[in-house]
Amino acid sequence: MRLYKDFQKRFKLLIEKDKRFIETTLSNIFTMRIIGNKTHGDLAEIGIAEFINQYMYDFKSVHVGKDLYRAKEHEEDIVIINELNGEKFPLSLKAYGDGPLQLSTDKKSKMFSFLESFGKKIIKDEKIIAEIFNSENFTDFSNINVLPLIYNEKEKKCNIMIFDSEKAKIQTAIISKITKGNGRIHPTYVFQDKNKKYICEVRYGGTSANALQRGLWTNTKRAVLFFDSLTNGWIEYKDNLSLVKLIGLALNATYVGHEEANKILQKDIDNLKKT
Repeated sequence: MRLYKDFQKRFKLLIEKDKRFIETTLSNIFTMRIIGNKTHGDLAEIGIAEFINQYMYDFKSVHVGKDLYRAKEHEEDIVIINELNGEKFPLSLKAYGDGPLQLSTDKKSKMFSFLESFGKKIIKDEKIIAEIFNSENFTDFSNINVLPLIYNEKEKKCNIMIFDSEKAKIQTAIISKITKGNGRIHPTYVFQDKNKKYICEVRYGGTSANALQRGLWTNTKRAVLFFDSLTNGWIEYKDNLSLVKLIGLALNATYVGHEEANKILQKDIDNLKKT
């Protein structure tokens, strides 16, 4: 987590100096929703990986690839390497609309099962809450290496929002088991602060649960106080129709054409860095 925290600070500092870089990249990523509702999420992985390589000089990023990362123990889409000391860490990218956000799949249902073991519908005891967060079953709660790219398609704005798990742990005062409402099929444990403000939730993770019904979730609208924006707030984006045309041409062009196009695109990026 220390490595990711350092990376976040450096990333935010870069954006503070010049927002154009991330505005261009995010606009191009979210333009991919024109091609398909899920296309932008996959292309965000290689887009952000390249963003790091182009603009964050002390870091190198490697796109792991779907087949490889699914076989690994931890969720990851890219691996980030600090070129000054050689340290590296995995990072999972999430491209979600403003609202519900999955932070961890918790595939083995460690968190939910551990909460069930207390046999309580409402937990308010500070010692029990501390025991929960200090448990090995909740290790992933403090090690959320997720970079969420959040968008509001209606208002054409986007944000990179990082969930503050340490703040969430400190301010959690109530953990409640919810079994009814909103067409719920499976139970959920909701975490709240002393004023009953929503923080996050642990969803059922049994064999009958699908991806939307399991793991650690939060909500970028309801838990906004528990997020830090790496883009220093919302930024506007525009659809880039020329990019859609470029992809169509690229899919029908040869390797030689791709090599020439890459040279032109790299020159454009280099010019953007200089201005």
